[in-house]
Amino acid sequence: HDVGEQPLSAGVARVERDLDGAVSRGRMDAETAAAARARVTATSDLQAAAHGAALVIEAVVEDMAVKRRLFADVQAAAPSGAVLATNTSALSVTEIMAVLDDPGRGLGMHFFNPVRAMLLCELVVGLETRDETVAAAEAAAAAMGKQTVRVRDVAGFATSRINAVIGNEAFFMLAEDVASAEDIDTAVKLGLNHPMGPLEMADLVGLDVRLAVLTELRRSLGDKYRPAPLLETYVRAGRLGRKVGRGVYRYDAAGDRLPDGRPTRAGRAAGS
Repeated sequence: HDVGEQPLSAGVARVERDLDGAVSRGRMDAETAAAARARVTATSDLQAAAHGAALVIEAVVEDMAVKRRLFADVQAAAPSGAVLATNTSALSVTEIMAVLDDPGRGLGMHFFNPVRAMLLCELVVGLETRDETVAAAEAAAAAMGKQTVRVRDVAGFATSRINAVIGNEAFFMLAEDVASAEDIDTAVKLGLNHPMGPLEMADLVGLDVRLAVLTELRRSLGDKYRPAPLLETYVRAGRLGRKVGRGVYRYDAAGDRLPDGRPTRAGRAAGS
């Protein structure tokens, strides 16, 4: 479900590319990919999307008011026994779910980019979350092939607190000209064995999302989470990452990084 035809079309196209890529790399056979395609239905009608669902997972912008408004609508559209989950990276699950008539059926299911490849699903247990809600979410995540961990509803949970610090420090380093963006990413991948560098990860997640997470962490936990000024500047400039074609790097319409998109210094890219 999404609010308009353009994001719906883009989402379905991304699913198609991912499935085609999995087949071409030998990670999935064509029959399995076709079956997966057949299970995907796209609609801008929330009532149609939530009707009959046993589990509804929300992944809208990191804005408390937006999430609460959506869940107020979702509870009216979904069956009364459905589990309602938010994919928030840092916001209070307890506060989001307080809008529900029955907050016990709500929790956080925090997935990681790229979701098709990352094995973890962080289950965030709110103040009112019932044990059976967590058990249902664990079963759903297991059916998706995910490993789960349970965390309390504290700002940033477990993973975002760590990941936000790494990514933020990379922006400080880029601004200080410690190394190019490409070399910072390469150092983290090869030296720390991360699958993606912190700057390319920020582009994938969205620089606006990363800034929203840091802003919430700073509000809740203090100035050690103060966003790097360069990150704030990129967001103000509209350089939000892969989804808009430019963040730290440049991307084509399919979301693939352009070969001339290697930043040599903060704010400049080779060939630009």
